[in-house]
This record gives sequence, C-alpha cells and structure tokens, in this order.
Amino acid sequence: MALNLDDAESVFEFVVTQGNGIKGLVDSGLSKVPEAYVQPPNERIDKENAIKLELPPLDLSKLDGHGPRRDEVSKQIIRAAETLGFFQVVNHGVPLHLLESLKDTTHKFFGLPREKKAVYLAPVTPTPLVKYGTSFRPHKEKALGWKDYLLMQYTNDDEALRHWPQEIRGVLLDYLRSSIRMVKTLLQILLRNLGVEPNDSMIDNFIANKMINMIFYPRCPNPDLTIGIRRHSDISTLTILLQDEIGGLYVKIEEDMDYGKKGEWIEITPTPGALVVNIGNKQWKVQKC
Repeated sequence: MALNLDDAESVFEFVVTQGNGIKGLVDSGLSKVPEAYVQPPNERIDKENAIKLELPPLDLSKLDGHGPRRDEVSKQIIRAAETLGFFQVVNHGVPLHLLESLKDTTHKFFGLPREKKAVYLAPVTPTPLVKYGTSFRPHKEKALGWKDYLLMQYTNDDEALRHWPQEIRGVLLDYLRSSIRMVKTLLQILLRNLGVEPNDSMIDNFIANKMINMIFYPRCPNPDLTIGIRRHSDISTLTILLQDEIGGLYVKIEEDMDYGKKGEWIEITPTPGALVVNIGNKQWKVQKC
C-alpha cells in the first residue's frame, strides 16, 4: 500500500508497522506534519515564554582528592538534585572524542536502510535486549511523538556483543565503560547526603539495570505543532543525557526557585562537552524538530 499522508492508518502502517520511522516519513518529502503527530496545545512547548537556563556546569574534576573544592562541588550536586533535578557536568571522565562518536553513531544507525533497522521492531526482534521503534506506546498514544529510537538493555559485554547492532555496539560499550565511574561517584554523594554510607555492593545494586536509548529527532515542517518526547518522568535512579548542539530539552519546575516559578518550563541549553544528569522522578520533555 502506497503511503497516503492524509490517511492516519496509512501513516501508522508506514511509520510504525513497517518500521520506516519518522526518518522515512521525512524522507518521503512531506510538507506538513500529519494529523496523527499534532499535539494538543497543553503538550506543546511555548518556546517564547520558556526560561532558558544557562547555569554553569559542575566540574567533576574537583571531586578528586579531598578538601574544600570537593565539598563545594558535592554540595552543588546535592542542591541541584533536590531542586530542579537536572544539572550538567564537565570533566566527567568520558573522553570528548567518544561523545562525538556517540552522536555520529546515532546518525549512522538511523541512516541505515529500513530493512536493517526493522529487524529490531518489537514484534520481530530476535532479542529482548534490543528494541527499535518510534513513539514508545504508539498503539495507545492519542498523538504520536516525532522521534525514532533504539533501546538497548545491558546485561554483560558478551550478550551486548552478540545481540546489539554490529554497526554501533563498539562505541556504545566504550561509553558504558568510561561513564561508570562518574555514575558511581554521583550515587555515593547523593546516598551520603541521605545518611547512608554506601559500599560497593550497594552501588552495584543501584546500577545493576543499565540501558542505552539512542533517540533521533528528524526535522519537521511544523515544529510548533508537534513534540519529540511528551512530558514524563524516568523510572531510573539516574539518567545521563548527551545533547547535541540543537538542544530542545525542557524541565518542569516543581517548586518556586530563584530562576523560575512552580509549573514553568526551563530549557536546559546544551554545553559543549557536557553530560546532563537527571534525577529519575523529575518531569521533562523534548522539543527537537
């Protein structure tokens, strides 16, 4: 059946069922966002009134050793976690060239032919460790998200090497290995603030379930009508986000703060070389078109 952009069932079949994704939809030459992707007004992002947050990133190199510099950064981490729940970090131990490779790897995968990506669609994927799709719950969402994604669960290196897509698994494993020290350090600081003295076993339990979610946001003709990821809270303890230079990450303020009032949305503007740390229960969404 040929794609009919004016027919919702045709669009769903092409994007979701066949696995062409949003990228395939854009590549088809559409001139307007299909009705299925038009978000209700309360879900759209008012870019004109959103607050642009340009707080300096936290320098994790100051955590090396002991003394006032370590205490200062630890307090900044705790305050950020308790208030907005999002903060950016630099000197985090992940090589900058690896961060660039991650971005390139994302474009590489989503640039593959449909046949190579569609083998990981939920109904047919050969492994529960890898899932490719578009909206997270396309059969239940009233308005679909403008994104494609590849979700990979990590159990161990052997299974990742066996099941993750061959084109990208090496870079992703390198990232996991290089970021683990940062994650453990952040957890130690946050747990000690709660009066808990963590040991290695406790930290290992916190990070036992690891996953990588690569998300691709193709350009769209009407970015004011749609959204990449609707408002949500993560179920993870920590989410580590890598933004590109386009940005588009928005976080909801839960209590009145120095830089905004409860209920307002803040844009976390990207900082070159930085990673974004998200405390899992904070609401956020992505406008990236």
